[in-house]
Parts: sequence; C-alpha cells; structure tokens
Amino acid sequence: MALPSKVRIIDVGPRDGLQNEKQIVPPEVKIGLIERLERAGLREIEVTSFVSPKWVPQMADNAQVMAGLVRKPGVRYSVLVPNMKGFEAALAAQPDEIVVFASASEAFSQKNINCSIAESIERFAPVVEAARAEGIAVRGAMSCTVGCPYEGEVAPAQVAHLAGLLKQVGVQRVDVADTIGVGTPLRVQRAIEAALKHFDVDDVSGHFHDTYGQGVSNTYAALQLGVWNFQSSVAGLGGCPYAKGATGNVATEDVVYLLHGLGIETGIDLERLVDAAEYISGFLQRPSNSRTGTAIARQRG
Repeated sequence: MALPSKVRIIDVGPRDGLQNEKQIVPPEVKIGLIERLERAGLREIEVTSFVSPKWVPQMADNAQVMAGLVRKPGVRYSVLVPNMKGFEAALAAQPDEIVVFASASEAFSQKNINCSIAESIERFAPVVEAARAEGIAVRGAMSCTVGCPYEGEVAPAQVAHLAGLLKQVGVQRVDVADTIGVGTPLRVQRAIEAALKHFDVDDVSGHFHDTYGQGVSNTYAALQLGVWNFQSSVAGLGGCPYAKGATGNVATEDVVYLLHGLGIETGIDLERLVDAAEYISGFLQRPSNSRTGTAIARQRG
C-alpha cells in the first residue's frame, strides 16, 4: 500500500506525558504548553484526565486546565476518563472527545486498574453511551497491544478480541498502543492488523513508546499499512509507572521529521514544535528526549 499523503497527530504530552512527573506542573504551565502546541499546528491535543487525584496527583487540576484554555476553532481537545464518576466531572469541562482505556493483557489490566478486561469494558460501557448521547466523541486506548511487563509478548488475537469488545460498546476509534515500548515493526503491524478486523483504517491510530528506540521505525511500519493517525508526545515526555525501565512516548518532533522527510503533510511547523518542547523541558529542568528537537536546538546555538 502507498504511504498516506497526510497524517494527523494527537499530542498527548499534556496528559500522558506529564501524568507521571514527580514535581507538580502548575496549570498555567500546562496551558502554556497547549498554546504552544496549537501555534505549532497541532489540531488534536490530549489535555488532561479526570481520575482520582489520590492516584494521579499531577492531574488534580484537570477542571482548572480545561477552564483556562482559550479554545481555538478546529482544534479537538480530549480528556481521559476511567469511569462514570470521571465522565460526570469531565462533562462540565465540555471536552470534544473522551478517552476510555483497556488493556489487551489480562495481567496488566489487573495491575493497572484492579479489574479484568471484561470488567473494565463493563465499567465504561455506560460511559461510552452517555458520551455519545451528549454528542461527545469516544476513543478507546488499547494498552499493551504488543507486550506486557507481566505476561511478556501479547498475541494479535488478544488485540483483536479487545478491539471487538470496544466496537460492541460504541467506541468510535481506537489507539494501538505499545505501552512499554518493546514493539518492533513486524509485531506492531500484526497488532494493527488485528485492530483492523473491527475498525476501519481511518479509525485506528498508532501510539508508540520509545523504550528500545523503535518508535520512529514502528511509525513507519504503521504507515505502510495505511494508518494515518498517530499519538506522540512533545519532547518525548511520558513513561509507564507499571513497567520498569519504560520510557516516554515517541517524540512528536521525531515523528514529524520522519513524515516531512517522506513528503507527508502534517500541518505542523517543526520549528515551533521545538519551541514548545524547549518550553516544557525548561520548566522540568532536563533535556528533551527528542533527537530531532535536540539537533535543532543545537543548530540554534
């Protein structure tokens, strides 16, 4: 299959990227990051999550961040919700899309959210129904689609099973996430092909972590299957608290550099994207995890 002519990127840095930071990032800094991502041309941004601050203290300011945004026409703002209580809290913030999540690994589901895969689907089925009734889009994040820190390799059949369950409860599009970054191109393609048994290619996105430095390679592998939606994180922010050694999401800068090199349209200004990365890296007082961002920053002197 010919590579897509355009790609849509969801930057998950403000939510997935920052949720595990030990130092609290103030809401005004998160809003400043989102504004810089918008200026760089991002049209989909995962802003925050409506989870218990007891479990994710970094997201305790969710309503404050959403209220502080000056929303730009044409930009989709999404939030993650774990259950009906989270959805009800998120509803007041008027997100364009909610994200529900489930794992392709039974062991990871138990460790991460203390319930089985079947129970997780049962838990958020009414959330999906309520969101759709309110005209809010629903995305399903499928974690551990390639590998699990507890089970090891995850079979494509497990991914297909989960995708089918999500489709049944009304989820409109899904993320094929290599949560711990152990995937390689062939394994990622098999996971995506499993998801494509239940969702159209327009409704499947790649979400790759870069633990073994395969995030860009896996992006290219997904492109070969016609996938044109991807999630990434500015400056390569992120990680997984349940997977020892797992690093952040593949950096948005690195993905954009690849795509532009292939002649694929993204609508993103790479220089402004690096500005956003330098902004948040400066606040966190550590270098960006993006190879592309680091190279451009050095060229700037």
